[in-house]
Order: sequence, then C-alpha cells, then structure tokens
Amino acid sequence: MPYYLGIDGGGTKTTCALGDAANLVATATAGPSNIVRVGPAQTRDSLHRAIQQACAAAGITPEQVERTCVGGSGAGRPEFAQIVRELLEEVLATPIDVVGDMQIALEAAFDQGPGVIVIAGTGSIAYGRDREGRTLRAGGWGFAIGDEGSAHWIARSAIAALLRLSDEDEKAADSGLAQSLFRTWKVNSLLDLARAANSIPPPDFAALFPAVVSSKDDIAREGLSSGGRELAKLAATLVHRLFPDEATGPVPVGVTGGVFRHSELVRETFYNELRRLDPRTEVNLQVVDPVEGALRMARRAAENRN
Repeated sequence: MPYYLGIDGGGTKTTCALGDAANLVATATAGPSNIVRVGPAQTRDSLHRAIQQACAAAGITPEQVERTCVGGSGAGRPEFAQIVRELLEEVLATPIDVVGDMQIALEAAFDQGPGVIVIAGTGSIAYGRDREGRTLRAGGWGFAIGDEGSAHWIARSAIAALLRLSDEDEKAADSGLAQSLFRTWKVNSLLDLARAANSIPPPDFAALFPAVVSSKDDIAREGLSSGGRELAKLAATLVHRLFPDEATGPVPVGVTGGVFRHSELVRETFYNELRRLDPRTEVNLQVVDPVEGALRMARRAAENRN
C-alpha cells in the first residue's frame, strides 16, 4: 500500500500528516521549521522528528513513503527549497516537493478551485487563485516592514500602545495586559519591556500573542480588532485584483493560522470588515489546516507521475 506525507513547516510548529490513497493514517507535531526564521539546524531537527513520529504512529518506516510535499514560509524560494529538500532526503527516499505555505493553505481551502486564503500566524499573507487558474499574493513582506495582522504585529502594536499610555498614566504598568506581558517575557517593568522589545536580535513578539488574546484590556482588544481590519484589507486587495469584474459571482475566502484560530475578536472583525469592503465575498471562518493541502498535493503528484 502506498503512503504519502504532507508537512506544514511553520514558524511555531511543524505538523506532519501521513496518509494512504484515501485516508489520513497518522499525524505528528514537532518544533518550528521555518528555515528563514530558525535556520537549517532547527529545521532539520523538527522535520526529522515529525516524520519519524508520524511513521512510528502509522507502524511504517520512512522508506515506505511514496511521495512527500512540504510547505513552509520562505521554503518556496529556490535557495531555501533546496536546503529543505536535502534535509528531508536524509530520512526519506521519496520524491519531495517543496512549496510555499500559502500554496498548501490554498489547496486545503479550495482544492484546485478559485478563492482567496488569508494566513495569519507568526507572519501574515494572502494568496488566491482566479477562475482561470491565475495566482497572486498580497502582503507577506516580513515582520520588519509588514505582516500586518500577524501575531508578531498584534503583539508589537500592543506593546507600543501600552508604552504610549504610560506616558499619560503611571498606572499603565498595573494593567492586566502589562502584567501578562511581563510574565511572558520575564521582565519586571515597562522600562524592561521596552528594552526587551528593542533588543538585537529582535525578540519573539509572537510569543506574546496569547497574553494579548487573554487580556480584556481596551488596548489588547483594540490591537486584535486592528489586526482583523488589516487582514480584511489584505484580503480585499487580492479579491479586487483577482476578481475585478463587479458582476463576478461570490468569491470564496478562507482563513488559516493561529491568529484566526485563537482570537474570536479577530475573526469577527475580519468578517465584518471584509464584507463591508467587498460584499461579494463568502467568508468561511472555519480555520483551514494547511497540512491537509500538503497531503493532497503529495497524493496528486504521485498520481500524475504514474
């Protein structure tokens, strides 16, 4: 029986799905494998660990896998794709396809049909396909200059707003949001928080996202709402480019990533703002699992080869 591997290599975790021709057989999760952010050594460790765990759970060896597809942020670039492929070839004898995370997310959401998928995790990007098969992207320019609506962007914005508030109100450090941020980064004051935020290399702002989500402070809620609006603008930009004809029928829009998964406020704001910007959109707020797209692409590639 042939087996296939789909891998979603993210900035926070790596998810591996192993399946046969029709069914999902096993899954496994390991650490981050976004090669741009964590480098080859961590990428290697996470990929190998996820593959070995998935195969062990299915009762097979990696040598029994017929085809593999891995998607990851930055992995679609030729220089990084080659490194990822070589790392996987250390444990897999299968043909390996390395694509961007946006491609497997689009596949998971719409199969080979049209639509726009918005990804909001550590970073953010929108990717879509029109009814003729043309694909375009918007956003995804990196945390230093873009990635609006991402976990990194929302947490950094929350810190900035909190520090601005402290210029006016000395009690800002006593807020629930401030105390949650202090605990996460293990600092004791707003001054320490600012120093950590401005450190080189840059800190992991995305690690603060759960603290922002759990806080009921106005600053936290505004940060999450702003993130939802930014993601809606990103989606609307791509919808207008891919489906410019006003007479075009409904445009499917899907979402994926930890920001959508963990924040109801982001989801609601995104939905309402996108529907306001373009009423043609049909927004599905059920968060897509990109690894399903990677597994599907591995199966299809094997079928086409045969």
